[in-house]
Amino acid sequence: MPTKKKTLCALVTGASRGIGRQIALHLAARGVKVAVCYNANAAAAKAVVAAMPGKGHATFKVDMADPKQVERLWVAANRRLGPISIVVNNAAVHSSHPPLTTSFKDWRKAWKAVIGANLVGPSNLCYLAARAMAESGGGRIVNISSRGAFRGEPDSPAYGASKAGLNSLSQSLAKALAPRGVLVYCIAPGWVETEMATAFLAGPGGSEIRSQHPLGRVTHAGEVALAAVFCALDAPAAMTGCVIDVNGASYLRT
Repeated sequence: MPTKKKTLCALVTGASRGIGRQIALHLAARGVKVAVCYNANAAAAKAVVAAMPGKGHATFKVDMADPKQVERLWVAANRRLGPISIVVNNAAVHSSHPPLTTSFKDWRKAWKAVIGANLVGPSNLCYLAARAMAESGGGRIVNISSRGAFRGEPDSPAYGASKAGLNSLSQSLAKALAPRGVLVYCIAPGWVETEMATAFLAGPGGSEIRSQHPLGRVTHAGEVALAAVFCALDAPAAMTGCVIDVNGASYLRT
């Protein structure tokens, strides 16, 4: 008699909208039970769960910059859904702080907020996940980075630095955790058509942004989600430590 296939459980941060929402929906469509994590918009997170196929999904509120909340999230999600074997670090914040026009006070504030949410928070969740996954026989971590880690972010240098740090963190963890069956992947999108990008794309600089893309458009959130879900479920182990560009050839690394 065939054994029943075990349901995988995933935790996705920043999953109430945009890329995270699409990742959660695509994972659920593949039969994965998902912890939909959000920071502010509980209604949007619940709407994501309502739109997801399958049962057992749940929402969790977390401020990724707060280590205690990240730890509580990990414990609560594992208790509610079952052992988490997939983590997608998607949540991120962005702020404008050009070095020549930003006060020193606002500069420090921006760096603290952005690095805390975009790098320190994911590193804490990676730590908790890595320890548990190594103990249970393996798992997968997918970190959502940015092309800004490579091309620079002159108006928001803390954002670029946080994503460069996330790339390095992912590769360091990939080397450290591979012997224990924990695989780590990184996705680096460019401009993505999300709520966060709407103001920029609709503004005076929208045409210039689109002109960077040979496709004639920016990336859709679902396209990033497909790459993330591939890494979470299908990518070969030999790809651990990779950083995959999903930017429509708007920035090509050599």
